[in-house]
Amino acid sequence: MSNSNFKQSLGLVDGTLLVAGSMIGSGIFIVSADIVKYVGSPGWLLLIWLITGFMTLTAALSYGELASMYPKAGGQYVYLKNAFNSLTGFVYGWSFFAVIQTATIAAVGVAFSKFAAYIFPTLSEDNLLLMLGKGVDDCGVTTYSFSINAAQIVSIVLIVLLTYINTNGVKEAKLITRIFTGAKLIALFGLILFGLSIGFSAQVFNANWAHAWDAHNLNLVDKCVGITSGTTQVGISGTLLLGAIAAAMVGSVFSSDAWNNVTFIAGEMKNPARNVGLSLLWGTLIVTLIYVLINFMYTAVLPMSSIAYADKNRVAVAAANSIFGNAGTYVIAILIMISTFGCNNGLIMAGARVYHTMANDKLFFTPKAGKLNRNGVPEYGLWLQCIICCLWCLSGKYGDLLDMISFVVVLFYIMTIIGIFKLRYTQPNADRPYKALGYPLLPALYVIMGTAFCILLMIYKPQYTWPGFIVSAMGIPLYYYVVYANKNK
Repeated sequence: MSNSNFKQSLGLVDGTLLVAGSMIGSGIFIVSADIVKYVGSPGWLLLIWLITGFMTLTAALSYGELASMYPKAGGQYVYLKNAFNSLTGFVYGWSFFAVIQTATIAAVGVAFSKFAAYIFPTLSEDNLLLMLGKGVDDCGVTTYSFSINAAQIVSIVLIVLLTYINTNGVKEAKLITRIFTGAKLIALFGLILFGLSIGFSAQVFNANWAHAWDAHNLNLVDKCVGITSGTTQVGISGTLLLGAIAAAMVGSVFSSDAWNNVTFIAGEMKNPARNVGLSLLWGTLIVTLIYVLINFMYTAVLPMSSIAYADKNRVAVAAANSIFGNAGTYVIAILIMISTFGCNNGLIMAGARVYHTMANDKLFFTPKAGKLNRNGVPEYGLWLQCIICCLWCLSGKYGDLLDMISFVVVLFYIMTIIGIFKLRYTQPNADRPYKALGYPLLPALYVIMGTAFCILLMIYKPQYTWPGFIVSAMGIPLYYYVVYANKNK
């Protein structure tokens, strides 16, 4: 027998930790390498993280109004559906189910496995278990058209385990969020303090910041040999600089995403009209502070070329080795395992609530996703999500798609914030316990900045745009199929 309503058992602290825990996965330890490749200097590196942080905070403060208007499970899907129409809500929900949430969970799961391999080498992505379609790339390295490695299998086990834990009720999931996110935040602040104290190198810091705003691309002399022959620096300015910033922000946007996951579990929050908005504020503020400080720390312990070309982009490992010596590798490996474990717990818990709400609106592929089990959680939706996540793990393509879906994620954020303006016009007398801070200036500023980001990507990095369009556009015919199928049941 299933319950009809969610249990309101999550408070402000739980919501804040869910926001922070869902945002901080593995990205902050890796993506700064690609950012530096695009812009080359510490000033621009930090500015990109500040711009992303400002956009994230602005969006979060704006979402607080929508959360107070619609304090129930489903979050962004509910906001888009009410502001525009069912089709818009479904297209978002479909994109969320197909790639945004599920591929993110897969990517975070594989990141857990990759860093666990520092401690348990057999878990490495280099440990291939199945190989099909053997070939050789331009550098003479053996490749396979399809392969499965140990890291992928471990990620699947992790996702299945966390899914099972979440089917037992929100109490267990809440405990994991508190323990792992709390440990993660303490460890990150500790890493920053150690880096800026015992790891600080005046020589490195001065060399990096001597030309803080000298924007340039850092390119490998030989993509097969690496940086043993040095690097070339290509100065950039004007529109090329804007294009480089937009491309670099793909990584920072991905690392700062998932802050809206707390809106998906609003039905389980105590006093959601108040606490969801405050959770968004405090969670995004804490993470933005950490992201800026940790990147500042990178520039204090590593030359810019070492940030750009850290082994496998693992900047945090290179920084920790500089701070702690060889033990730094294990310090970061443990930190990232804690980080990704807690992150995936939050992502898994929140995602299934969207499918639950869609199913109750008769806008999902199966009505079973709309039922709660005896523990008051959408068990069917959790396992359905788990299956898609595991398929992404096996595909090995989650990373590419996540880079490409960042464009669509920002588009949906823009549309949702435009929905605030629309609802202010169409429902001026609706109850709004919390109103968007700085309205209309700050929400409008986000729309302008987000639109500029998307346009620049379309011009300078179109490969980051069209795949996301295709995934989302597939939702249009699927919407009419789902509506037709539900009408004829």
